[in-house]
Parts: sequence; C-alpha cells; structure tokens
Amino acid sequence: MTGVISLLPEGWPGLLTPPPGTHRDPSTRTSYEPGGSCGCRDQGGRADGSYDSYNSYDPYNSYGSYGSYGSYGSYEHVSRYTAVGGYAPVAAPDALLDRIAAAGLRGRGGAGFPAAVKLRAVRDAPGVPVVVANGEEGEPGSVKDRWLLRHRPHLVLDGLRLAAAMTGAGRACVYLSDASAERAVRHALAEWPHDDGPRVDVVRTAPSYVAGEESAVVRRIDGGPALPTAKPPRPFERGVGGAPTLVANVETLARVALLHAWPDAATQVTGAHLVTLSGSHGRPALVEVAAGTRLGALAAACGHGEAAAVLLGGLFGGLHGAGWTGLPLDHEGLRAAGGALGCGALHFLRPEDCPVGVAAEATAYLAAQSARQCGVCVSGTGALSGALSAVTRGTADPDTPQKLLRWARQLPGRGACGLLDAAARITASLLDHFPGRLDEHGSRGCPRCAGPAAADGLRFSVTVP
Repeated sequence: MTGVISLLPEGWPGLLTPPPGTHRDPSTRTSYEPGGSCGCRDQGGRADGSYDSYNSYDPYNSYGSYGSYGSYGSYEHVSRYTAVGGYAPVAAPDALLDRIAAAGLRGRGGAGFPAAVKLRAVRDAPGVPVVVANGEEGEPGSVKDRWLLRHRPHLVLDGLRLAAAMTGAGRACVYLSDASAERAVRHALAEWPHDDGPRVDVVRTAPSYVAGEESAVVRRIDGGPALPTAKPPRPFERGVGGAPTLVANVETLARVALLHAWPDAATQVTGAHLVTLSGSHGRPALVEVAAGTRLGALAAACGHGEAAAVLLGGLFGGLHGAGWTGLPLDHEGLRAAGGALGCGALHFLRPEDCPVGVAAEATAYLAAQSARQCGVCVSGTGALSGALSAVTRGTADPDTPQKLLRWARQLPGRGACGLLDAAARITASLLDHFPGRLDEHGSRGCPRCAGPAAADGLRFSVTVP
C-alpha cells in the first residue's frame, strides 16, 4: 500500500500536513537539514524506511477527522478548510499575482513554467478567460494530483477560485479521469461557500498518457477527443471555446491557495514539492519534501536507500546511474544533469534491475500510448522500443547503439506533445549513463530482462493512497 509522508521542516505549511498552529502529536516532530538528511514525520512511514500498518491517510487526524465520503476514505470538510483560512476574500487579485511572481512559484504539472507568467498571459489576452484545474495524471508513476482531488478538493477549488479572480475568468473547469476524485470534487462544490465566482464545470475524460497535455485538455472540454493539437496557438492564446485559457495543474492551484492563506510563508509554500516514489525494495509513497533535497537523502528517508539508479520525472526525466544520489530535487539542478523533474515521480531501480530492460519497458509503454496523430511519433517510438527490445533478447544488430543514439538526438521536439521527447530522453540517458550495458547484452540477451518488453506500464504504476 502507498504511504503518505511529510518530510517538510517543522512549521512549514504543506499539502499533506495540518496547517501551522493546529495541534499535532509532538512525537512526530523532527529536524531537517536542507541538502542533507531528511527529517521524517511518520505519516505512514518512518525515516528508517519501516512502515506502520495503515489504510488511507488522514493528514488532519491529530486535530479532527476530515470525515468520510464515498469508498475512498478521508475527505476535507469545508468547515475544517475555512477554519484554517480557506476561501478567504480576495481583496486585491493583482497583489496576489505579484506575490506569486515574487515567490517564484512554478507549475507542478511537468514543465515547471513560472505560474505568474501564465496567469498574466491569460489575464492580458483579449476575451473573457477560462481557467482549468488539470487533474488528469497521465504518468503511471504519479499519484499526487489524484490524492489532492480525493482528499483536499477544497484546497484545489480555492486555488481555482483565486486563479479566476486574478485572470478575470468567466468560467472554470475541473478536468479529471479518476472516479473517486470526481465524487470528492462534486461533493466539495455542493458545499462551496462562495457563489460570486465563475461557474465550475467538472469534465471527465478517459485516462491516457496524453490526455493531460494542455491542448488535449482544451480539445476534450470543447467536446472532442483528449488528444494534443498542433501549436501555436497555445491555450493561453486560444483555448476553450476560443477564449484565452489557463490550464493549471492541481498541485499548482493548491499551492496558490496555500500561499494566499499563509502569505508570510510564501518561500516555504513555493519551495516544496509533492513527489511519488516507487520501485526498489521500498514501499511506494507520496512525499512532500523541500526543494533542493538530495535524491539520496530522500530515497534513504523513505526506504529506498539501496537503490542503484533512478528514473526521473515519471517517464520524462531519463535514467540516471552513478552519482544520482547527489542530485538536488529542483528543476535547475536536474536540468544541468541532463534530467528533468517533470511531475515529480521517481522510480528507483534495484541493484539487480537491468536498466536496458527498464528503458525497453518504458519506451514500449510510450509507443503504446501514442495518440497516433503524428507519423514521426508513431515511427519514432516504435523504432526506439523495437530496438531496445531486440537488445534485451540478444537479437539486435551490431549497429543498434549507433542507431539509438542518432534517433535520440534527432527525434526530440518533432511531435505535437512531449511523448516522443520522453522516449528519446530515456534512450539518450541509457546510452549516456550506462554506456556499456548494451554491449554486455551482445548476442546473448539478458536473463533479467529477456522476452517481450511489457507495454502496460505496470512496472511504473502506483496505487493512489
């Protein structure tokens, strides 16, 4: 079962823990050293990697229950949310936007784009804007967005309300595929205390890797299939119904709401990330952690200390071997190392895992998830997946490594979305960080990864806590 763990320093307002000033068990308090070892408040897991017995996590269990709703466990009641500053009036939307810019809040959907830049672009575009809370979590190894929608829907809706106020939006949408999240959001909307904001629609889609891409979100809300479109125009220029549209990740909106409620903690609010950990010998976990934490410290604090390598950013950040433990959890540091934080999903490899097999499964999954709208994506992901699968079976041509390197360099940026880029990055990082592993397979194949590469993504999938 997936754990839920806060590694934030004491006193930081977080998305997984009670707000500062509310009662909690003092025994959960620990110290924290940025860039060093992580302090771990035991919310389903301990710093030594061991775990308590638990069901679904209730982050407010120390001062009052969320309550229950439906079949998925804890739920955030509006009375609890408003009691800690939720849904506070927006006296000066422009001042809030300036505060977001000053705090340096970046989007949490994958690209890490500055949130204030997006908000201003939508606000300043001609027409009446639309704002969308994007909760479609296409990455199989990420659970943060579905957890927030299931357990903290008012926090997300409050962020959506604030985004509408800052942009002058006349319509708002919550976009998702998860049935439990939909029930929680609809229940929250029924008890939402504000009636002066824009209408909020809940739009359900079928889950897929590309369904959460921003142009696919717009296309689905407009009644079409959840498939990416060519750009430009981008949604902030022409989105839902032709209006300028903000498509914001639900964690981004949750942090906007937290920043509004706790203006004196802006640095802490924007300096934390939700990450999903899986793989290795540890139990999967949803973790909130300070930016800049070394990946090795994060892994050790959550029971993955024996990992030999890591797949970063879901399937978007590439494979990293020697030296991965010293990488910082932030966009700049990972980009400098040739990786990407993406949605914050980290899949750890055990010492006995074959990185070639992991790359083969990842590219096979991406090839299967292609929208099949771009010829270069269909052929490119198919070629990468086929070549890596041949390597695992020991049937690859001698020039396969050279072919893979050429494709990995030529394919990025040629598709309508980031799926082809993800497959190319995984391949390039395999060649860069594990240069001898393809040659080791030779004509013998690999007993650890031989056979057809699974295309179902189950290796990387995590259950929502």
